[in-house]
Order: sequence, then C-alpha cells, then structure tokens
Amino acid sequence: MRKIKPWPNAMRERALFDRGAKTIVGVDEVGKGSWAGPLVIGIAMLNREMVFSDEPAVLLGGVRDSKQLSEMQREEIFDQVAAHCLYWSIGAASALECDQLGMVEAQRLATTRGFAALAGASVDATIVDAAIVDGRWDFVSPHARKVMLEVKADADCVSVAAASVLAKVSRDRMMRALATDYPQWHFDTNKGYPCPKHRAALQGYGPSAIHRTSWAFMPNYVPWLKAN
Repeated sequence: MRKIKPWPNAMRERALFDRGAKTIVGVDEVGKGSWAGPLVIGIAMLNREMVFSDEPAVLLGGVRDSKQLSEMQREEIFDQVAAHCLYWSIGAASALECDQLGMVEAQRLATTRGFAALAGASVDATIVDAAIVDGRWDFVSPHARKVMLEVKADADCVSVAAASVLAKVSRDRMMRALATDYPQWHFDTNKGYPCPKHRAALQGYGPSAIHRTSWAFMPNYVPWLKAN
C-alpha cells in the first residue's frame, strides 16, 4: 500500500513571523539539470493569515513539491497557488547565459531577476526579511536579510512548495512554446531533459539554439562538437 506523504507545513514561516519577520518567501529552482532551455527560479510570499491557517497547503490547492505532482496536477492547481500568494514571481536565465556564466552565476542571475520582479509587484516586497531556500547553498543573498537553507524544503515547507509549482509550471509552458520553433527535439514532452527521443534528436540534428552546448554531456551525442 502506497504511503501518503504529509502536506508541506508552515512551521518555519510561523517561527519566522513569531520572531518578528514581516516578509517571508519560499524559493526554489527548476531546470538546473536540463540539457536545453532556461533555468527558472520561483519565489512565493504567503501572508500571515495563510501561514497561520490550519492547512495552508490545502488552501493552496493541495500544493506539494512539483516533483510529487503530475504535469496535469500542477497545471490544475497553478492558478489557485498564484491567486493565494500575497506576491509571487519568477526569474530566468537563458541557455546561452547558463553556457556563458556557468550554473552558479546563472542561478544567481535568475534569482536577481526574480527578486526584481517581486519588488516590482509591491514596495512591501522590496526588502525581504527571510527566505527559505530548497538546497544546500545560498544563491539568494543579498536579496533577503536572513536565508534559511534546507534540503527537501520543497517537500516539507509550504511556501517553498508553492514556489516549486509556480516555477515548474512557468518553465514547462515556456518549453511547450519553444517546442513549436524546435519540433525535432520534442521539448513539449521532455522539457529539455534527457530521454531517448531527445538523445536521438541530438545525434541526428545536433543542438538547437536553446541547448546548453557547454554541458559535459554534449560531445557524447554531438561528436563534431569535440573539435570545437
């Protein structure tokens, strides 16, 4: 019998509010392991009433880590998640920027753009008191006064789960749109991640304009790049 995972909770946000924080965001990224397309950062800010409600994840449409939801489920809850955030935003770094800057700096660039968009939504979001970030390293400073790093925060923390869904759905929509310009690589289904059709397309057609050609995998599937 499959074990049902508990809802993401708001205990971290509640503790931060109790310690005096006024603006708290969850931050997550998608696309880091993709072979093509942008890296996208999602930022979600919940208000105090949502955080202290009985089941904030349920009020957010049953939000979970985006990896725990199917593409259809993510699309179904996207509007509810977005509508119930106090503010939310995304920031992106293109495949070319990932190539030119490397993943670390591309992640920082996408994050800077995401926080700029958040600040554009409201003066209250200009300086964030605390950010809860999925992962082991801080790509958010100096955009928040306090940064909390936690592995699997997207599964356990409701604001990070919200950021995860917002980022994933936004990026998936970008990749489906790009698939019309680059149909050979099947980006509408693989979203730029490796799969048999994607590998076969690389071997047959080479990289598209949105592939990350500096990635280590590329010469394995596009041998002529080894000469460059």
